[in-house]
Amino acid sequence: MDDQEDRWIAASASALLAAEYEQAPIEALTVRRPGLSLATAYRVQKAAVARRIAGGARVVGHKAGVTSRAMQEQMGVDEPDSGVLLDDMVLPTGSAVARSVLMQPRVEAEIAFRLGCDLAGPNVGVDEVRAAVKEVFLALEVIDTRFTSWRITVADSIADNASCARVVTGSMVPLSAEMDLAAEALVVSVDGTAVAIGAGRAVLGDPLRALVWLAGRLHRCGDVLRAGQLVLAGAVHASLPLEARSTVRARSPHLPPVELHVR
Repeated sequence: MDDQEDRWIAASASALLAAEYEQAPIEALTVRRPGLSLATAYRVQKAAVARRIAGGARVVGHKAGVTSRAMQEQMGVDEPDSGVLLDDMVLPTGSAVARSVLMQPRVEAEIAFRLGCDLAGPNVGVDEVRAAVKEVFLALEVIDTRFTSWRITVADSIADNASCARVVTGSMVPLSAEMDLAAEALVVSVDGTAVAIGAGRAVLGDPLRALVWLAGRLHRCGDVLRAGQLVLAGAVHASLPLEARSTVRARSPHLPPVELHVR
């Protein structure tokens, strides 16, 4: 890559970080650069994450996003994306988040995993993924955009760390052989009223397939899913606006519930 491209990537990463810290949204990168490739968008993401790590943050996992038909239709895309989870983004169930520290937040309920061993290589299969997963849990992902609106492309989202802002983790339970995560039905409620439902099969037919896709994507850029890392499989429903003074809860038949309070 030439120096001009490297400078553009570094400047775009800096602009995204500044937009978040200053709560001053910026114009979508694809407006500035129509036809922005996914490969370049991932380079912007990597540069921004590296800056945050240099500032003391630690990588604790990854997210697969836009894995359900509902989210793909909402975003106008036909393929997933991925982002990096840092320790300062992850909160336990029951936590409170101030709406004022977010910009244009939305929330999604997901099935998520903690790995017991590494997942690496170009041809990881579902059976290998299941064997590598130590625990499974429900999560609420707060997505946000550092751009002026949600009218963005998947390349914009990727550059913005797949729009991830916070992750609230439910209690983790062992992934047993008899668990059918494709059939696991999630119900999302806001202030006690059910507002969205979705089953695990909404995510690529089986949420474990999100890890298959993610392991392959990371392999292509020289990375792996590591033991102990958390992995979000993606929303089972279209994202919902996250409002101040509300409580969001997700539950399902075989996994402990997860709850987020918004101040």
